[in-house]
Amino acid sequence: MTTLLGSCVAACIRDPAAGVGGMNHFLLPGDGAAGGGQSESYGLYLMELLVNGLMKKGARRHALEAKLFGGARTVGGLSDIGAKNAEFAKRFLEMEGINYVGGSLGGDQGRRIEYWPISGRARQVLMDKTAAPTKPAVFAAPTFSVPAPAPASAGGDLELF
Repeated sequence: MTTLLGSCVAACIRDPAAGVGGMNHFLLPGDGAAGGGQSESYGLYLMELLVNGLMKKGARRHALEAKLFGGARTVGGLSDIGAKNAEFAKRFLEMEGINYVGGSLGGDQGRRIEYWPISGRARQVLMDKTAAPTKPAVFAAPTFSVPAPAPASAGGDLELF
């Protein structure tokens, strides 16, 4: 499974004994007003959806382990929604008794996360900070070099392709 993250958070959760796992990706919208409210309901819904989906596949709640990624502050001068996303995810794991086994939260770079749910292996690739904020390096327009056309021959040759 692969996802791209900026201020969003991805939770990679699995039950190693049952051999099942999954990943979600969420951003808590809103103005960051105290108390959370509806903003946290998006993250809460997706975390519960993932946990319940794993349990339907044979996972046991007490055996779940999680890795969290993302929560970067990708745009300066605005509220730090990445930190709020990360704090929500850590608080959810603690309240639900899910073992937090690692990951990478915060910073100022986007990242690509690859996750293998059965083994629990996760790989993070940080995105280039020099890329324009609206166009991460991963989405940069490809550059192509087109060779100049060959000069026409003086004879009456015809080439079909």
